[in-house]
Amino acid sequence: MDESLDLGPLDAIPPGEGRKYALRTLRIAVFRTRTGEVYATQASCPHREGPLADGLVGGRCIVCPLHGFKFDLATGAAIGHACGDLAVYAVSVDADRRMRLRIPGRPGKEG
Repeated sequence: MDESLDLGPLDAIPPGEGRKYALRTLRIAVFRTRTGEVYATQASCPHREGPLADGLVGGRCIVCPLHGFKFDLATGAAIGHACGDLAVYAVSVDADRRMRLRIPGRPGKEG
């Protein structure tokens, strides 16, 4: 059964920025694009563990702040380098404008 975790209000992340979240043993980065889309990926770049939440959000991409490696936020795919892809997570915004992260296959109740 999937588990849904409340990450808090959408307004906690300004448009064009990211924030790091620590959820139990999971470390993720959540990004809000300037067009209002919300994406979640692993928190660290697979190259040298750069803090992705501190990176530059441009369109649907994140640029690692350490070495400028670029990744597609929707798919996690590496763009223009062989560093490796990012893990991505399903995130949505509910009717109350709260971000909800879905973690597949983890036991627990919704909410």
